[in-house]
Amino acid sequence: MIQVVVSPQSVLETGITVETVDNLRFFRFTDALQNRLEDLLERNKLGVLTTEEANELASINELDRLFTYLNSLLLAQ
Repeated sequence: MIQVVVSPQSVLETGITVETVDNLRFFRFTDALQNRLEDLLERNKLGVLTTEEANELASINELDRLFTYLNSLLLAQ
């Protein structure tokens, strides 16, 4: 089965922020995108996600995975 994922670019302008902690800059989700992620995770747990929501969740999860990796690289410097 091939899964079509919503392009992460659809949330880049409104869902991403850069936070400075101890002179290091980290990528993080805005509060709005974090709330959306939590809502989608809850709906997924209940088994009531639509196909579009499942694609959106996969997209946000991919961004989360990338940010975790990038932030770990920044922290290691």
